[in-house]
Amino acid sequence: MHVLICGAGRVGQGIARKLAREKHEITIIDENAELVDQVSIDLDVRGIVGHAAHPDVLKRARAEDCEMIIAVTHFDEINMVICQIAHTLFSVPFKIARVRDRSYLDLAWKNIFSRDGLPIDMVISPEAEVGDAILQRFRTPGTIMSASFAGGRLKLLGFELAEQNPLIDMPIDQMRGVFPNLSARVIGIGRGTDIRAPRGRDVLKPGDRAYVAVLDAHAERLTSIFNRDQGRLDHVVIVGGGNVGLHVAKILERESHIRVRMIERNVAQANKAVAQVKRSIVIQGDGLNPDILAEAGADRADFVIAITDDDKTNLLISNLAKRAGAKRALALINAPELASLADDMRVDTVLDPRALTVSQVLLRMRRGRILGLQTLEDGRAEVAEGVTLESSSLIGKPIDYDDLPEGVVAAALIRGETVIMPGPDVLVRPEDHLVIFYETEMVRAVEKFFRVNPDYF
Repeated sequence: MHVLICGAGRVGQGIARKLAREKHEITIIDENAELVDQVSIDLDVRGIVGHAAHPDVLKRARAEDCEMIIAVTHFDEINMVICQIAHTLFSVPFKIARVRDRSYLDLAWKNIFSRDGLPIDMVISPEAEVGDAILQRFRTPGTIMSASFAGGRLKLLGFELAEQNPLIDMPIDQMRGVFPNLSARVIGIGRGTDIRAPRGRDVLKPGDRAYVAVLDAHAERLTSIFNRDQGRLDHVVIVGGGNVGLHVAKILERESHIRVRMIERNVAQANKAVAQVKRSIVIQGDGLNPDILAEAGADRADFVIAITDDDKTNLLISNLAKRAGAKRALALINAPELASLADDMRVDTVLDPRALTVSQVLLRMRRGRILGLQTLEDGRAEVAEGVTLESSSLIGKPIDYDDLPEGVVAAALIRGETVIMPGPDVLVRPEDHLVIFYETEMVRAVEKFFRVNPDYF
């Protein structure tokens, strides 16, 4: 597929890197010549220097031949104009725009992005996605990642295994016998720099990253098994009072027992935050100042969330908070080379906004009836929810640990309103929703599970 990416910033680079790995034809446009050269060399993609909203620049990029355009510049309005021009002048079939300002996304203006409005097929809102991801981490303390499938009825949680974990050295297919009333299933194991789909007799080791599918109603119990010292979170400190911080604070305010303290360096933004929150306390100051952190109560905080617009600042704030006594710290990190420092700096959770955006883009590129997708560990594995058609090769077959091809494992089956954990007696039916973990080398094989089989006719 020929994909045109407008904007060579962190999000654009993240999308380009993933799509280039999958052998798509990528062209990236940016006004910064040095950035375009760097991306072109690093990712082996075609680079065009210019303003992506200018028709002549899109013409040079062969927009008339591309099947998808992804506008992820720093400006919402430019992204919208790019999609409009791509539609009007070049008839690009599928158009994606990054829109950061929440005012455009208000339900009152839902017709903006429609056939009669701006011809944008998919809107990416990174700030809303990041805010929701932070709230998911908050509600599942002790996890290294969290995602939802089946309309929220199924959770995918990631854990780093400590020495005392009860699942250490136990074959993962025995988990159901040890915890018979727990609807949960280990579907991915990360070890070192690798991540793979396990077989039934595989065992977990200390330091492994275990990815577990669990019924939403059982998520709290599962979290307590992996993290026995996790209690209720009452005191939260948010460093960064931008759109993401405000979104998180407003949601947490609805839970009466939670005390939220927000730190914002910019005076105007701090005043804006004061006007928009109800019970949260806003402190104007630098989150890197130990006195400011102490004023916010970071030393007693159950959760410190560092979400400024600077990766290094977020890492340092999280480290300072943990040293002061905070129980847990989350840092928003865009650069993968900085994310690798998290363990050394005592940061419990790193959130990469690019991964959230890439997952949405890949969902639109996957063939077959795939309804949801989450990338894991810099794209080395994915979890997808798809619909099994009548012609699928899975129909009538079991989907336990050793029934699917190497590199693929079933997480759960959703039939109607019921979530069913795979087992030897669970057979796939047409129109089931199947959630599957797979190593990225198995993408094409998994797509076939959810596509019409030509032999069927």
